[in-house]
Amino acid sequence: MPYIHIHDKKLYFREYGKGEPIVFLNGMMMSTSSWIPFADTVSKGYRMITVDLLDQGRSDDCEEGYTVDTQASYLNSFLDKLGLDRVHLLGMSYGGKVALTFAVKYPSKVKSLILSNTDSLTPNIMKEIGKGWAHAVSTLDGEVFSSIVFPYMYSYNFYENNHEFIEYNKKALFKALNERWRDRFLRHLHSALDYDLSLEINKIKVPTLIISSELDTLTLTQYQEYIHNQIENSQWVIIKGAGHAVIFEKPKEYISLVMKFLDNINNQKQPHIP
Repeated sequence: MPYIHIHDKKLYFREYGKGEPIVFLNGMMMSTSSWIPFADTVSKGYRMITVDLLDQGRSDDCEEGYTVDTQASYLNSFLDKLGLDRVHLLGMSYGGKVALTFAVKYPSKVKSLILSNTDSLTPNIMKEIGKGWAHAVSTLDGEVFSSIVFPYMYSYNFYENNHEFIEYNKKALFKALNERWRDRFLRHLHSALDYDLSLEINKIKVPTLIISSELDTLTLTQYQEYIHNQIENSQWVIIKGAGHAVIFEKPKEYISLVMKFLDNINNQKQPHIP
């Protein structure tokens, strides 16, 4: 299995295709496997790299704790180990926080930025939601946890019309939910509690695409609108009829937006997404 050693930790990653590198960063409860459905499309023209950061997927635990800033530092070391000087960077939800932090800390290493269903700070309401999630996962009861968390992930129509998909994910969660999974999840939640880049993201000058979902009740569109207003010449798109887990609800529309944005950059056009 492909691992990179950074300090005393192992980070798991996968690669597909050749060309300019684009790195995909996971949201909470995601892993490198979450991006596999996009691999064929992305790898036709790009070197697609997916990575599990600390406490994600197949990467090592980080029992000593960390912050989003720590994750960005590990990402920087990860790219150095791969010999990558400059990359396109896509972050989903929690991964968007890491991507924004990375772009502020290491601006010369980012060629473009794609921020999906994310925010520039952890608002008070998310901290309250996080308390509920923390309580739910501490029960080690998959039914309790899924009933608290899943309604935030998907839009109403998707939840109602994709019963088999929802039940499959519930069963996978029931199998995974143990003490180790609980502790990793809790550390992830805690790592973002003090996250706030809202006064720094105006420093970002690279081409940026911001993706929202119309029915996202977790990271509201107003949070992405703020990022759009702060990053000069950024593009902002709202995917209609989708919730927070837009990569599962509308995968074709999602990846087509990403690819058009990247291709416009490489064709030296002003990246414009209608």
